[in-house]
Formats: sequence, C-alpha cells, structure tokens
Amino acid sequence: MDNRRVLSALCYFSILFTPFLLPIIIYFITPDAEVKHHAKRSLLSHAIPVALGIVGFIILMVLSLTMYSPSDFSIQPGTSVDFFAASIPLLFLIVYGVLSIAVLIWNIIQGIKVLQ
Repeated sequence: MDNRRVLSALCYFSILFTPFLLPIIIYFITPDAEVKHHAKRSLLSHAIPVALGIVGFIILMVLSLTMYSPSDFSIQPGTSVDFFAASIPLLFLIVYGVLSIAVLIWNIIQGIKVLQ
C-alpha cells in the first residue's frame, strides 16, 4: 500500500484518537501536496464541531445572562416560564450532536475512500 494513501487516511481517521494533532503534524512534515491537501481537509472537518461548540457556548452564556433580571431569582407562584428560551440549550445540543456524528461519519468515509 502506498504511504501517501496511508498518511492521508490517517488524517481522516485521527478524529477517533487525535483530532487536531496528527493532521497538523502530517501537514507540516510531509512534502507531498496530495497528503497536505487531505491533512488540510481533515483538519477543517475536525474544527467544525469545535467552532460550533465555542459559538454555541458564547450564545448560551449571553442568553443566560440576558434571560433573567435580578428580580426573577425569587420564584413566585403563578409565574410563567418562557419555554422557547428554556428549550434553546436542548435544541443546540441536538444540533451539535447530529453535526458531530455527521462529521465523524464523513471522516470515516473519506478515510476509506482514500485507502481504496
């Protein structure tokens, strides 16, 4: 088997064990343009869930700070709850989970394609 194929496939399969480290190392060490191309693609695909997680964390923190006023901390009988605002974290977790699984499957498929 060709070393270029193995290194390119390892970049994609690294999502299972070292998502950022291995593609970065391979990108800077190898002189082959094809392997660098696959290392860059795999690194970008590994960064998608991390970027979404950071953006989601910032959005959820801003929402949590703006959702309540200081007088809301005492729960009064008969107060209503904004279910849309309360469901945003759950919706984000569902979207994040689906996207993470899709990226994982995409990386495995790309790794298998490179090996064939």
